[in-house]
Amino acid sequence: MTKLKALIFDVDGTLAETERDAHRVAFNETFAEYQLDWVWSVELYGELLAVTGGKERMKFYLERYRPDVPRVDDAFIAELHQHKTARYNKMLRSRPIPLRPGVRRLVEQARSEGIRLAIATTTSLDNVTTLLVHSLAPDAVEWFDVIAAGDMVSLKKPAPDIYDYALKNLGLPAGECIAIEDSYNGIRSAMAANVPTLVTVSDYTRKEDFTGALLVLNHLGEPEQPFTVLAGNAGEACYVDVAMLRGLV
Repeated sequence: MTKLKALIFDVDGTLAETERDAHRVAFNETFAEYQLDWVWSVELYGELLAVTGGKERMKFYLERYRPDVPRVDDAFIAELHQHKTARYNKMLRSRPIPLRPGVRRLVEQARSEGIRLAIATTTSLDNVTTLLVHSLAPDAVEWFDVIAAGDMVSLKKPAPDIYDYALKNLGLPAGECIAIEDSYNGIRSAMAANVPTLVTVSDYTRKEDFTGALLVLNHLGEPEQPFTVLAGNAGEACYVDVAMLRGLV
């Protein structure tokens, strides 16, 4: 019988709703700082999220939406992204973003029951650590055995590389882990690495295709704030806990 030994969390949209009011705002403030007429509305940013990675997203925006802009080299894109990351982290330090329902409870329960924790995300390592420290706990980075982030691999989600990296560093087979994701690109990445995946949809991903997920929920739930099942069978459960996840594997 397979035993559940680790949970692998995505970050943006999964741990917290960071995309619309944090990442997007930081991008726009950076563009304004550089006197660029690039403005990412809430709706446009939702479309841009089809591309993972901030640098990749900017390149896609220019190719798809701004053919009028002269060619921008990779060094300038990297500079913009560096400044955007600094703004984003300053924002999270001054105005911590609350974790999504059930995240803190599940993380703390997993730790108490000996379930290992990992991160697999396309966002930068700085972004991950700032969110963990200011929204979860000052020592939360130490709670995770592996933080696979940003440019640690050459191909980003939906490629499986970031999950392959996390599994290798955990030293565990995919079947002994569960990934918790919020997006189409995320579940494609996890499933390509053969990691069973539970989805909690975010503001931007509610209508995406999650075929193959163990469950699709609106959030992880709390005893006083039950989740809504969007796809799959959660039995009698009304919030995600370790016992429920063990049953899924």
